Amino acid sequence: MDIILLERVAKLGQMGEVVSVKDGYARNYLLPQGKGLRASAANIALFEAEKAQLEARNLETKAEAEKLGEKLDGQQFIVIRSASDAGSLYGSVTPRDAADVATAEGFSIDKRQVSVTAPIKDLGLHEMNVRLHPEVDVTIVLNVARSVEEAELQASGKSIQELAAEEEAEAEFEIAELFDDIGAAAADDDDLVETPEGNADAQPDADEEQA
Repeated sequence: MDIILLERVAKLGQMGEVVSVKDGYARNYLLPQGKGLRASAANIALFEAEKAQLEARNLETKAEAEKLGEKLDGQQFIVIRSASDAGSLYGSVTPRDAADVATAEGFSIDKRQVSVTAPIKDLGLHEMNVRLHPEVDVTIVLNVARSVEEAELQASGKSIQELAAEEEAEAEFEIAELFDDIGAAAADDDDLVETPEGNADAQPDADEEQA
């Protein structure tokens, strides 16, 4: 299907260009989202008549997106999830989750603006791309953790593997201290036991009886 673009579409073309796309892509994405019109003679004429307004509107929305992007780019958001000791999530973190936490922090974005290269299924820091405008992209970071405290440690640069190793080392140290305390207590008990020098009930020897 031939489509005249009403705005820039990544990897497809600029505003005003007539491009050929698959029918499904046009019907399911370009047309319903107002990104293009069927490239009929009437629609091309309509575009030319409204081109100045479309360009002005595009510049306005781009300026708004750039203003938001300056604040949003590089922001880190905490997402609390359950996970195994190895750090594997019981589920995954989606673009909807990213949009929800960002919006909760005052950045109004839609899940359709968020993209991720692969599903997020592990604890840690994960980057996501946010398209605020066809010409404005920013990156946010999701700090996926089991608690706020764990998220703070991850934000400081520690991986889930390092955190697990530290917890294991701390547990081993506590066990070692416990055994040391038990050993010290046992030694103290031994010191309190005195060996008697004589027995008052002992029987006199034979020489003493003869005397």
